[in-house]
Amino acid sequence: MDFRLTEEQEALRESVRDFAREVVAPVIAEHYEKHTFPYDVIRQMGKMGLFGLPFPEEYGGMGGDYFALCLALEELARVDSSVAITLEAAISLGAMPIYRFGTEEQKARWLPKLVSGEALAGFGLTEPGTGSDAGGTQTRAVLDGDEWVINGSKAFITNSGTDITALVTVTAVTGTRPDGSKELSTIIVPSSTPGFTVAPGYSKVGWTASDTHELTFDDCRVPADNLLGERGRGFAQFLRILDEGRIAIAALAVGLAQGCVDESLKYARERHAFGQPIGNYQAIQFKIADMEMRAHTARLAYYDAAARMLAGEPFKRQAAMAKLHASTIAVDNAREATQIHGGYGFMNEYPVARFWRDSKILEIGEGTSEVQRMIIARDLGL
Repeated sequence: MDFRLTEEQEALRESVRDFAREVVAPVIAEHYEKHTFPYDVIRQMGKMGLFGLPFPEEYGGMGGDYFALCLALEELARVDSSVAITLEAAISLGAMPIYRFGTEEQKARWLPKLVSGEALAGFGLTEPGTGSDAGGTQTRAVLDGDEWVINGSKAFITNSGTDITALVTVTAVTGTRPDGSKELSTIIVPSSTPGFTVAPGYSKVGWTASDTHELTFDDCRVPADNLLGERGRGFAQFLRILDEGRIAIAALAVGLAQGCVDESLKYARERHAFGQPIGNYQAIQFKIADMEMRAHTARLAYYDAAARMLAGEPFKRQAAMAKLHASTIAVDNAREATQIHGGYGFMNEYPVARFWRDSKILEIGEGTSEVQRMIIARDLGL
């Protein structure tokens, strides 16, 4: 299996890498400090076509594939994870459900805005009392004539409250199955819908330049045609979306891990102690060597998962392993990079302080590490 990139893929990676270094890097620290959303950066990403990478040209996309998105995410996260997660969530959680399961009318209405970056969409799955146990969803939607009436709340929803957020797809209980279990469906809720309230943004440890909110639905009415996909298939739909998303999160985690290597190499060459650069000391050399090894092996894991997905092969286990491994080594690399920087690693002016804060959520979001182990074990037949 050859994981070397094609010329086109290499060109995309270089283009995004340059953008991250020249456009994102100079401004992102201020956004982190002020907890502000980088609208100008997002607009430029839209003009580059990044939001349309895996979508067909007929909807305004770039005609690429999911692996192209992963390459872009890795390069963005080498510099900043807030910008990277904004892109990841906008595509894999925002636009992708509509592309995968929407009617042609729904695709024609929403996708051109989403794939251009003109608008963002959120994915309303997690609830205040229901995280890993998505089957415990409490939000309900009742069909009243030709409208769905939605009541409930969602938590930790990315891209749900920006000035350019157009919609949120919401998972809700729409009935009861013959066996007594909940019937879950997915419904599109435009941002301007009466009864749909976006709470103030969270005060977060990391990803402070990304947009995250709790959402409430109080007799929120939307047309019956806003049902996304088949009624009662909501559970299967979001499992598919999360399987794909885990590959993207793995790519993002690899980017953060590689960014830790980049910053540590730079610092080890510049910082002197006892009369010479600290990079001359074997203790530092071994730390950085281990960090590079972790990033490389995690990259191969997400490359493999993406290749299986694009080939139409089963990839659930590989996606879970890639996400689990990449998120783990991202935390490890962030910790070691901070240690290499010493006291400066604890200062916000250095990127590794941001990487350290940003890394932990990777072991939680889009399926905790414990959930990934459950998926892997079940796929092995246990």
